[in-house]
Amino acid sequence: MEWSDSAIVLATRPHGENGVIMELLTREHGRHMGLVHGGTSRRTRPTLQPGNTLDVHWRGRLAEHLGSYTAELATARAGSLMEGRDSLKGLNAFTAICGAALPERQSYPPVFVVGEILLDAMMASAPSHWLPLYARWEAGLLEALGFGLDLGECAATGSTDELIYVSPRSGRAVSKAGAGIYASRLFKLPAFLNGDAASDPMPAETLEALRMTGHFLLERVLEPNGAAMPQARIRLDSLIAESR
Repeated sequence: MEWSDSAIVLATRPHGENGVIMELLTREHGRHMGLVHGGTSRRTRPTLQPGNTLDVHWRGRLAEHLGSYTAELATARAGSLMEGRDSLKGLNAFTAICGAALPERQSYPPVFVVGEILLDAMMASAPSHWLPLYARWEAGLLEALGFGLDLGECAATGSTDELIYVSPRSGRAVSKAGAGIYASRLFKLPAFLNGDAASDPMPAETLEALRMTGHFLLERVLEPNGAAMPQARIRLDSLIAESR
């Protein structure tokens, strides 16, 4: 059995004398691992760095086998991402969440497509620009996994006006009128997560967005599978504090 695909490198680890096990986020085959023979060589190692996009070919006797990869570099990002302290934090959070939240070998093409856009933004812009995009990517990840936020109408009244909160229990929007005395227990809904096209939200809005997506990832995806929030993801909060 074999297939070819585009893939973002998430992680590698040594295997045997000169091979590596490579973990990828592929466009059509989801999070997928495979063996790269000679992956530790001076020629191949730079290609297999986290954040790079590769054109890969996977081959195995059976679909459930580890199999092996051959790979060619399609987009080189690793060097640029690892040179910057902020972009490295973003890359580490992205790869850690992919590894912790995505089930193996299940296809989520939008997660891959927006992931490439996000990584490109990390190379080209400051955290104040790409952190909101990261929050949107996590919201899209939740949706792809079947736990999307319902931000279309108020959970309490059915109204579509003044939707400024999100329930931490249901993941549904709540209007100003519908929140009542419970407003302090709700997440504030950042406008940029609900259709506002503002390119650079205020740091407080970005922090609230990350708190909210992180809450639902932990409660609905990670903890049910015995996983904790990766430390690399937790460290993103410091970037927001530094940008204020």
